[in-house]
Amino acid sequence: MTVCFYSTRGPFGCFSNFSAHPVEIDGVTWPTTEHYFQAQKFSGTAHAGEIRRARSPMVAARMGRSRQRPLRKDWESVKDEIMRRAVLAKIRQHQEVRELLLGTGEEVLVEDTTTDQYWGCGSDGKGRNRLGQILMEVRDLLRGEALKA
Repeated sequence: MTVCFYSTRGPFGCFSNFSAHPVEIDGVTWPTTEHYFQAQKFSGTAHAGEIRRARSPMVAARMGRSRQRPLRKDWESVKDEIMRRAVLAKIRQHQEVRELLLGTGEEVLVEDTTTDQYWGCGSDGKGRNRLGQILMEVRDLLRGEALKA
């Protein structure tokens, strides 16, 4: 079976980067993982702070996707690790999200979006689904830590 998520209102909506689960990373609290992720495109600049203060994850996403801002040169090589860091922080800091993730067993997790071929499954279902893959990696990591404890 496959677990699909996208809307924050769905049964697995907490897996969305837009879900209202603040995360603390490096001593800074971000309203959502989307705020954190988009801001990291401009790490070390005033743009990052502006994105952190965005009134919603959708606004943060629009700001981060705007090419009116200077994208960091290494973005393509670091974006997956930044997403992994954000997801892991959310899962570790929110017990209900962690329990839901662990409760998915061995199910394949898919960000079910027609508009994103990289993070989701894309319009043809053949997208890279990197967000789903990262969630499954984090699920495996947490299980491994539980076995060692």
